[in-house]
Amino acid sequence: MKNSKFSIVLSSLILLTVAGCNKTETSGSTDQSSKIDQTVAMSEVSDSISSVASAQVKDKQFIKSADVNMEVKDVYDATIFIENTLKNLGGFVTSSQLNSQTISENTFTISDEKSMLVRKFQADNSMEVRVPTEKLADLLQSINDKKVFLNSRIIVAEDVTANIKLAELEAIRNKKTATKIEKLNNDKGKVNMADDNDQIGNYQKISSFEMKDQIKYSNVKIYITEPQLRLAQIPVANIQNLDDQYKYNFFYDAKNALVEGFYLIQKLILGLLKIWPLVLAGVVVTFFYRKRKITSNKV
Repeated sequence: MKNSKFSIVLSSLILLTVAGCNKTETSGSTDQSSKIDQTVAMSEVSDSISSVASAQVKDKQFIKSADVNMEVKDVYDATIFIENTLKNLGGFVTSSQLNSQTISENTFTISDEKSMLVRKFQADNSMEVRVPTEKLADLLQSINDKKVFLNSRIIVAEDVTANIKLAELEAIRNKKTATKIEKLNNDKGKVNMADDNDQIGNYQKISSFEMKDQIKYSNVKIYITEPQLRLAQIPVANIQNLDDQYKYNFFYDAKNALVEGFYLIQKLILGLLKIWPLVLAGVVVTFFYRKRKITSNKV
C-alpha cells in the first residue's frame, strides 16, 4: 500500500517537473522571438528616413539640408542613379567630383606582343545637389536603397519663420524711409540718402529672394565611396619586347654612320676654307723657315 502511494506521488512529481520545463522552454522561445522582433523593428527604424526631411508645421517655414556619407557597390553607377533620380524629382546637380585613386599598378607579360596592365584602385565622388524640398525625403530614400553601408546621415530643418517676418518688417520700414526722404528738401543730402535707402532695399530684396530659394530647394551634400579596392585589367602592347625589337638595327646604324662621317669630312673642309688665310700664312712661314734652315746648313 505504501509502495503504491509512493509510486503515485513520484509520478506526480515527474509530471510537474516535465510541465515546468516545457513552460520554461516556451517562455524562453517567446522571449527570444520577442527580442528578434524588436531587433528587426529597430533595423527598420534605422533604415527609415528621418521625419525631419518631410517635416511640415503649420505657420512655420523651414530651410532643409542634408549631408549623406555612405559606401556603395559601384560609385559610377550610383552617381548615374543619383543624377537620374534628381532629374525625375525636378532637382539638379551643382557639383560632382568623381575620382579614382590608383593604389597599385603592375604590367604582366602575356606573349611577345601582348601584356596585361593590372591596376588596383578605389573610386569616390563628392556631390552637391539641390532638390525641391517636398521631394527631399524621396531623394534620401532612393539614395538609401543604393548603400551597402551608411557612415552618417545628417538632416537639418532650420526654422526661418522669424527671419521671414523680420524681412517683411524691414521692407515696410524701407518704404516708410523712402516716403520720409521724398518729403525732404531737394539737396545733395537728400540724393545721397535716397541712394543709400535704395541700396538697402535692393539688398533686402536679394536676401528675401535667396531665402525663398533655399526654402523651395533643399541643399544635399553626398559623399559616396567603395568599401573595397577594385581591379582593372587592361590589355596593352608588350613595350619591352617592342623596345628590344627596334633598339638595334646594324645595317641602318652603319648607313647612318657612313653618312655622318661623310658630312663630318665636308664640315672639316668647309672649316679649312673659312680659315684659308691662316693656312696660307702657315704654309709661307713654313716654306721660308725650311729654306733658311737649308741655307744655314750649307754655310
